[in-house]
This record gives sequence, C-alpha cells and structure tokens, in this order.
Amino acid sequence: MTGFLFSLTFLVAAPFWALMIVLPHWSWTRRIAASPWIVLPPVLIYLVLVAGSFGEVLPAVAQPTLGGVRELLGSADGAAAGWAHFIAFDLFVGRWAYLDSRKREIPALLMAPVLVLTILLGPLGLLAYLLVRTRFPEKAEA
Repeated sequence: MTGFLFSLTFLVAAPFWALMIVLPHWSWTRRIAASPWIVLPPVLIYLVLVAGSFGEVLPAVAQPTLGGVRELLGSADGAAAGWAHFIAFDLFVGRWAYLDSRKREIPALLMAPVLVLTILLGPLGLLAYLLVRTRFPEKAEA
C-alpha cells in the first residue's frame, strides 16, 4: 500500500503542474489554480500515511533530532510521507508563484523553467521565483 501511495502522490499533483506550465493562459488554469484546495489530493495521501504511524511521527517532529528524523524518513512509510509532504508544499508554492506571476505579467516562457525547478527542487524553485519577481513589479488591477 505504501508503494502505491508513494506513486500516486505525484500523479495527483501532476495535472495541476501541467496546467500551470503548459496552459498558463487558459482561463480554466487560472480558475483551477485560484483554489488553494488543489493541494488536497497529496495532503490526503500524507494524512493516510502519517495517521498510521502518528505515535512515531509526533515525537520526531515535536523535538527533532538529526538521528530521529533520519530514522523516521529511513522507512518506506516515512519516505512516502516525506514525499507527500514535499509534493503538497511544492505544489502550494508553485501555485502561489504561478498566480503571482500572472499579476506581474511575467512571461510564461520564463515561468515554465521556474515551475519545473520548483517541482524538482522546491526551495531552489522558490528562490528562483523570488529573484525573477524582483524584475517585474505587480500590476495595479483596473
């Protein structure tokens, strides 16, 4: 079951990424991405994975140590939960960057690699977007 949930995690997020990267100007993309609930599918997978081992997870995150976190993530359940955590938060950050880039009229061809970087290496994608957005002031709404 854990392997299936691990594999499912990115699959449930991929359509949202595809919309933001491949069809950024489609009216339905903006409508769909406008909802923070697009992160719900990977969050539900995370919930299922964590609920079964909440007794081990809570102490490891309440008072984290390198050894405790390594042990938690070193199991199949822990790695799958960590993956779901990454996917959910990367999608949330990507969604924010996509919406903010539309307000700033950042070219979609510039945003596509930033969003791909966010999928692959979340914090570096966020850093890239924060740097890009400094060159594009937010447009006033009419």
